[in-house]
Order: sequence, then C-alpha cells, then structure tokens
Amino acid sequence: MNVWRRLLLAVVCGVAVASIYAAQPVLEVMGRDLGLPAQLSGWIVSTGQFGYLAGLLLLVPLGDVVADRRRLIAVHLAVTAVGMILTAAASAAWMAFVGLAAAGVFAVVVQTTVAYAASVSPPAERGRNIGVVTSGVVVGILGARVVTGSLAEVWGWRSIYVVLAVLSIGLAALVLVGLPSEERTSQPSGYRQAVASIGYLFGQRTFLTRGLIAFFLFASFGTLWSGLSLPLAGSPWHLNESQIGLFGIVGLAGALGAARAGRWADAGRARPVSGIALVLLILSWAGIAQLPWTLWFLVVGIVVLDFAVQAVHVSNQHVLTSAFPERLSSVIGSYMVFYSLGSALGAAATTALFTSHGWVGSSILGAGFAACALIVWATDRRRPLAGATPRSEKADTHQTQAETQGTEAGQAL
Repeated sequence: MNVWRRLLLAVVCGVAVASIYAAQPVLEVMGRDLGLPAQLSGWIVSTGQFGYLAGLLLLVPLGDVVADRRRLIAVHLAVTAVGMILTAAASAAWMAFVGLAAAGVFAVVVQTTVAYAASVSPPAERGRNIGVVTSGVVVGILGARVVTGSLAEVWGWRSIYVVLAVLSIGLAALVLVGLPSEERTSQPSGYRQAVASIGYLFGQRTFLTRGLIAFFLFASFGTLWSGLSLPLAGSPWHLNESQIGLFGIVGLAGALGAARAGRWADAGRARPVSGIALVLLILSWAGIAQLPWTLWFLVVGIVVLDFAVQAVHVSNQHVLTSAFPERLSSVIGSYMVFYSLGSALGAAATTALFTSHGWVGSSILGAGFAACALIVWATDRRRPLAGATPRSEKADTHQTQAETQGTEAGQAL
C-alpha cells in the first residue's frame, strides 16, 4: 500500500470519528442552544457513542460479507453525511440526538476501513499500515477540537456539521476512484454467520483481554476529552471555544508520537509496549489534575496520555488481526464495542462528576480507569497459556505465532 492510499484511509477514519467527537469543545454552547441542562450536556457525545455501538454490532459484520469493502466504505460515508446534515438543522435537542445517533451508527466505517487496510497489507507491514490508518482516528478526535472550536466561534456550532457532511461526500467518491479492490483469500461469509462469529470471539481469552483493556483505556480517554472544556471555560481560565480547541494540538503531538507503535507490534513487542504505555497513562493524570492551578502540567499530561492511548490501541488491533485473520471486520468491530462503551462511560461520568466534585474528582476517575486497564493487562500476562480453554487456546496460539513471526521479521530488517 503506497503512502497516498494510507493517507486517504487515515482521512476517512479521521472524518468519520470527528462526526462523533466534534461536539466536545462546544458542549456548553451547543447544550445551551438546544435547551439542555449543564449536567446532561455529556449526552451529546454519548448519544453518538451509543449509535456507534449499535453500528458495531449490526453493520461492521457486513465487512466480512461483501466482496469489496470499498463500496461499503463509500455507502457508510454517504449516510454519515445525512446524519450530520440533520444535526446541523436541528431546532430541538431530540432532533440533534437523532442526527448524532444516525451519524454514530455509520461512523463504524472506521472499522471497515481498518479491516480493508489489514486485508490488503502484507503480514510484515500490517502493523505499520494499521498504525498509520488508525492515527487518522486520533487526528479526527483531537484535531477536530482545533477546527471545530474555530468554526464555532466564527460561524456557530452548526457549521461544524455542515463541513463534516461535505467532507464525507467527497471522501466517498475518492474511495471508489482511488482505492484498489480487495483480493479476498476466502469466500465472504453470510451475514448471519458473520454476526454469529461475534459470539465466538467473546469466548476467546485473547479477544476478551484486549477488549477489557480497550474499555478502561477509552473510558480514561473520554474522561479527559469529554470533560476538559468545562473547567477550561470556567474560573479561573475562562477560555473561549477556539482557545479550548487548541488543546487538541497538544493531544495530537502525543498521539502521533505513538505512530511507531505499529512497527513495534510488527517486531513482536505488542505486549510489553501495552504494559509500559498503561503505566504512563496512570502517571499522566497527575499532571492533568493540576488544571485548576496551572496549564503547563496539563499540557504535559495530555501529551503523555494521548501517546499512551494510541500505543495501546494500535498494539491491541495488531494482536487481534493477527490472531483472527479470517474475521477481520468482525474482530475489529467487536473489539470496538469495548471502545464505544468505555468512551460513552467516560463522557457521561466526567460531566456528572465534575459538577459535584470538580476537576480533581474527574482526574481521580480517569486515573482509576487507567489502573483497571493495567490490572487486566498484568493479570493476563501472568496467566499461563496452558490454562486456556480449548477455544481460546487456538486464538492465543495464533497470537504467539504472529508475535514470533513479527520478531523474526524485525530481526531480518
């Protein structure tokens, strides 16, 4: 896969995920305009997350059914644009929620895109390509904060969703024209079979471990980014939307710094990288908690947090796509169920906790989620493969073989 195709896929992921997170820097303004109480403003983001969850369960398995994932990517982008237009035109909160939920359902184009990238990549380059494409997700989440903050200040929060709709339509056309069709090594399965395979995955130790890590990982991530605008807009800082959005650049620096995580995974270091990154995630909250008194420690904490989250996320996906190569769309979609639930939990919990216990309470919550992820990682690392059930043992064997092959490839380079 050449650099331009990787870039196109990364942009697709970025725009799709931005449709869910674009509201983060304008929660207060958007909630007030739609008549929502402050304590319920976190549900603007959570609504998209729950729609995303439904899409993961119902739409992502289609990636293992259709013969050419490119067409599925284009259709998802087009329908996401419809949800964005409905949100931009909303005159009441319920209309915005419907639009955000619809966009969230079809934002699962991210998972279909990652599955496509994994499918067309040689095994020795899979981690690298997944890392680059997945970086688009982080750019979408964090970069959107910069752009949306500026757009909202100049043209209002509705302009954000108009721009996202136009970008989605344009990308749908580029995907059909600029990407090659897949050469599937096996016949696509039926839809019922693809959905049923999700139940099989939830019986695999490797899948469950990486999924639980993702749940707590993104609960910690959501605690920061869904709640950050509230203390920054209040005393003593009183920042406006564009100033708050600039913190997304800080997060991008950390997340893009972890782009090499894919290469580390190709070299067989996915497990140790995950453990080190989770320790860094816990430590990052010590700086983030200083927000009421200083912004400098907040900046350092954000850089470390986003580096850690991206490193673990890429490592997780590399392990799972190597362990379940015949179920790429289903395994990525099912894994992202944990991501969606964790992000929704973090978004809803941080706004509620902030109103009662301030930013220190939100920071303790974020650090607690990170500690839970580290506990899951440490527990799985100490558990011998011999103790695995017959069904999960097969998946763990695939993972071990994949990491061994990655190590050999790294040594050859």
